[in-house]
Amino acid sequence: MALTSSDLSSLCTGSSNIFLGTVDGFVHIVTSSFRVVRSFKAHDTGSITHMKQINGTSLLVTISEDLSNEPVLKAWALDTEKKTEDRAFAALDDLSQVAIGFANGSVTIIRGDLIHDRGARQRIVFESEEPITGLQTQSGLITVLYISTTSRILTLVIAGRGQGQPARVLEDTGCALGCMTVDNETGDILIAREDAIYMYGPRGRGPSYAFESSKTSINSFRDYVALVCPPKSGPDKGDTLRKYGVNSADDILGTTTFTLLDTDLKFIAHSESLLSPMKHVFIEWGDLFLLTTEGKRLEILYERNLYILAINLAQKTGIDTLQQNAIYRKYGDFLYQRGDYDTAMQQYLRAIDNTEPSQYLDTQRIHNLIEYLEELHDHGHATVDHTTLLLNCYAKLKDTSKLDSFIKAPGELKFDLETAIAMCRQGGYFEQAAYLATKHGENDMVVDILIEDSKKYAEAVEYIWRLEPESAYHNLMKYARVLLAHCPESTTELFKVYYTGKFRPRTEIIEAEPQTQQTSSIQSLANILPLRYMTGGTGAQPETLPTTDENNYEEPLPYKVPKPRTAFSAFVDHPHEFVGFLETLVEKQDLEQESKVDLFTTLFEMYLDTAKSKKDTTEKQEWDNKAKKLIEGKDIPISTSNVLLLSDLSNFREGSTLVREQEGLRLDIFRSFTSAKDTQGAIQALRRYGPDEPQLYVDALAYFASSPQILEEAGDELDAVLQRIDQDGLLSPLQVIQALSNNAVVTMGRVKKYLSANIDRERKEISTNRRLISSYKSETATKQQELSNLATQPVVFQSRRCQSCGGTLDLPTVHFLCRHSFHERCLNRVDDDAQCPVCAPTNSTLRAIRQRQVDSADQHDLFKAELSRSRDRFGVVSDFFGRGVMRSQATMEESA
Repeated sequence: MALTSSDLSSLCTGSSNIFLGTVDGFVHIVTSSFRVVRSFKAHDTGSITHMKQINGTSLLVTISEDLSNEPVLKAWALDTEKKTEDRAFAALDDLSQVAIGFANGSVTIIRGDLIHDRGARQRIVFESEEPITGLQTQSGLITVLYISTTSRILTLVIAGRGQGQPARVLEDTGCALGCMTVDNETGDILIAREDAIYMYGPRGRGPSYAFESSKTSINSFRDYVALVCPPKSGPDKGDTLRKYGVNSADDILGTTTFTLLDTDLKFIAHSESLLSPMKHVFIEWGDLFLLTTEGKRLEILYERNLYILAINLAQKTGIDTLQQNAIYRKYGDFLYQRGDYDTAMQQYLRAIDNTEPSQYLDTQRIHNLIEYLEELHDHGHATVDHTTLLLNCYAKLKDTSKLDSFIKAPGELKFDLETAIAMCRQGGYFEQAAYLATKHGENDMVVDILIEDSKKYAEAVEYIWRLEPESAYHNLMKYARVLLAHCPESTTELFKVYYTGKFRPRTEIIEAEPQTQQTSSIQSLANILPLRYMTGGTGAQPETLPTTDENNYEEPLPYKVPKPRTAFSAFVDHPHEFVGFLETLVEKQDLEQESKVDLFTTLFEMYLDTAKSKKDTTEKQEWDNKAKKLIEGKDIPISTSNVLLLSDLSNFREGSTLVREQEGLRLDIFRSFTSAKDTQGAIQALRRYGPDEPQLYVDALAYFASSPQILEEAGDELDAVLQRIDQDGLLSPLQVIQALSNNAVVTMGRVKKYLSANIDRERKEISTNRRLISSYKSETATKQQELSNLATQPVVFQSRRCQSCGGTLDLPTVHFLCRHSFHERCLNRVDDDAQCPVCAPTNSTLRAIRQRQVDSADQHDLFKAELSRSRDRFGVVSDFFGRGVMRSQATMEESA
C-alpha cells in the first residue's frame, strides 16, 4: 500500500527492519529493500503515538492515544503465529466437554467444570490439512463427535468405550461450512451436499435424498429438513438450457431459496425465494424463523426515489453485484416511468447480467432495444431469441452497416449461427447469410443461399468445384436439375469429371462472365464473401466455361465413385447434355459390367430418341449411324432383347437387322421387313441372305403375292424368285400355282413365262422317259426270250478257240451257257459251281447289288432319311420302288 506523510504517526527501527505506525492504528513492517512485508491492526481506535522494538528479540511495544480514551500500551510478539479462525463449535448438554474446530484443520476438546469455573484443560484431538466445516455430537453409551472437513466425514469417540482412539473416516467426501446438523427425531447426522442430503450414523452412511442445488445451511425441523440455497453466481456457459435462454426467475433476480423437504414422503413441502440473503435459521417456540439482512436503509432511499444515493450506499457497504444490479434495475424502471428512456437504458445495461427490459419491445424505442441487445451479446448472455430480435431490428431499420458489423465482429461467436443465417435469409440479406455460412464452414448452406436465394447458379457451380468430394456430390445431386437448367455446360462437365473418378477441388480463381439481370438492391456476394472466385452480378447469367490449367487443381482426393445410374434422373429434359455425359463414361476402361450395361443401353436409347426427334434427314441419319456403330461388333454389353425392343419402339430397322444378323436369325430379318410391309427392305434381305437360306424365296413368293401394291413394288423380282425356285427345285410348279392362287393378285400373264418353261421341260422329260421306257421294255423282252430259250431249247456252241488262252479248242473242252468255251486245262477247276471267268465279275456285281436291295428292304430309317433330305420326294419313292424294296421279303429272297 502507498503511505503518505500525513498517514504516519510514529516510527522506530530494530532487528534490521523499519516499523511504521499510522493514524488509523496499523503497524507496517518495512525491510531493507523498502518493501512492506507485513501489516496488522494494532489498535482499534486512535493513532499510534509511540513504538519501541527491542533489538535482538521479536518484541514490539506500541502506545495508542485517543482524545476520548486513556492511552493504551500493547506488547507484540512478532514471531507468534497468527491466530486461526474457529469454524465450528459443539458442546455436550452438561458442558462437560466442548469441541471447537478451526480453519487450520484442527479440533480442540475442552474438558472440565465450566459451569462452576473449577478449571478446565484442553487438548487437540484431531488435525488435518483441510479446514473444519462442522462439528456435531451424538450421546449414548458412548459419546461420538462427528467431524466434517471439506473432503471427509469422520467420527471420534470422546467419552465411553473407545475413547482415545484416532478418528475413523466414514466417507471421503466432506461438506461445506454450515451444511452439517443433527436430526432431532432420529439422532442421525444430516449432511447437505450439492447433489443430495445424506444421513450418517456411527456405522457409516445411511439413506440419501436427491436434491441438486448449492446449499449454505441445513437444519432439522420436526419431520422436515430446512435448506438454504444461495443465489446462482451467474449463467453456466455449458448448460444447454441456459445457452438457449431458459433462465429461471431466481437466476435473474439473484434470490436466495429456502426449501422444506419431507424426507419420509420424499417431496418438497415448501419453497420460497427471498430477495435478501439469510443470516441465520433458528427454531424457538415451536416455530422456524429466518433471519435476513433486509437492507432497511436502501428501502428508505427507494421510497424517496434517491437511487443514486442507494447506489453509492450499496457500493460503500460492499453489497454484492447481484443486489447492486437490482438497484440499477429499480432506477431504470423509475427513469422509464418518467419517460427518460435513454438514461433508463443505461441503467439496464449496467445490470445486464439479470435484466430483461421487455418494455423496449415497442417499435418507437427500437434504438434503445438494439443498444440493449448489442450489450447482451457483448456480455455473452444472448439467447437464440435475443439474436433473432436483434437481427429483426436491423432488418426493420434496414441498417446494413450495423448488420455487417454485427456478423463480422472479431473473436468468438457471440450468437447462434443457424438463427443468424436464417434471419438474414428471411430479411433478404443473402450476402451476409452467405458470409456467415462460409466463415463457419457451412458449405451446404452456402450452396443453398447461392441457388435458392441469390439465384447465382454459375457461382454455385464454381463453389461446388471447391468442396471436398463427398460434400460436392451431395450438393451436386441436390441441385442437379436446377444447375443443368441454367448452367448446362459447366454442370455437365462437373458430372463428367466426378463420375470418371477425376474430381479434385479447384484452388485458383476462375472468373465467370458477369450475369445479366434486372437491377437489384442486393449487392454481389463477392463484396462480402471471403471467396476469391466470387464474381459480381446477381441472378442468372449466360454460362461460360473458363479454361483452367491443370496446375490450378489440387491432387486428386480418393473417393468412392458412384454408379452412373445415380445421375440419370438429373438429366431429365436435358438430352444433349445427357448424351455427352454418357459418351464420356462409356470410354472409361475400368467400368463394372453392371454399369457398362446401363451406360450402353441408355446411350443407345438416347441415340434413337435423338434421331427420332430430328426432322432433317441428314441429321437423323447421323444419329442412326451412331446408334448402329454402338451395337456393331461382338460382345456388346447391350442384351439382344433390349436392342430389339428399343429398335422396334423407335422404328430403327437397321438395329433390328444387325442384331438378328449377328444372331443368325436371317428368316426373322426377312419377316420383320415383310411384317412392316417394307418391300424394298425385304428384297435387299432376300438378295443378301437368300443364297444361304433358300426358304426365303418361298416366303418371298407368298409375300409378293399378298397384295397388288406389294406385287407392284416387287416388279421383276417376282420373276427372279420364280426362276430361283425353279432352278433349286424348292417348289413344284403345282405348289407354285397353289401359293399364287391364295390371293387373286398374280395373273396368269405374270407367270406365263414360268409356266411355259416348266411345261416345255416337263414335255421333254416325258418324251425322254417314254423313250427310256420303250428301250427298257425291248431290252427286258430280249432278256426274257433268252432265258426262255436257255431253259427250253438246246444251245449250239460254235466257238473254235479257248476264251482263256486263245488256242484252238481240243478235248476236253468246257462250254458255258453264255457261249464262252475253254480248255479244261485253262480252268482252275471244273465242277458244278464253276463259272465263266469272263462273265464272273459282272455276275458278282449283279448279285451284290441285288443283295443290297434285299437288305435295304428292312432299313426303313434309311428310306425316311432319304425322303426328308430330298427336295423331290416322289423321285425318292420311285427310286426305292425300282429297287424292289417295296415288295415282300419272301418275294425279294426268291428273286435273289
